[in-house]
Amino acid sequence: MRGLIAASILLLSLPLTAAETDMAAAGAALDNPASQLLDVRSADEFASGALPGAKRIEHSQIAAQITSVVPDKDTVIVLYCRSGRRSSMAQDSLADLGYRNVINGGGYDELSAALEQQQ
Repeated sequence: MRGLIAASILLLSLPLTAAETDMAAAGAALDNPASQLLDVRSADEFASGALPGAKRIEHSQIAAQITSVVPDKDTVIVLYCRSGRRSSMAQDSLADLGYRNVINGGGYDELSAALEQQQ
């Protein structure tokens, strides 16, 4: 019984962990003007500050709205949110839809600082 409970807790906690972020790849990708920067945070979070040039699609709406913003599945897309967890979920959704060049840039504060250092 303990094993079953432990396994259940482990399985339930998996979606809460973010996929690995790659800020270096995000920074390099954003040097290309053809890449697309997407903020997957809420409208309130976006209104409180966003990276220059970012378009917002809430992570829960990414599948429904992505083709209106990025119709070409070969476009390089850099995603970010507050911590990297929602951008990870959005990255998984885009991969399921056939998008081939999606980078999880992680959290807003960290990515913003990394991009400033890059300049």
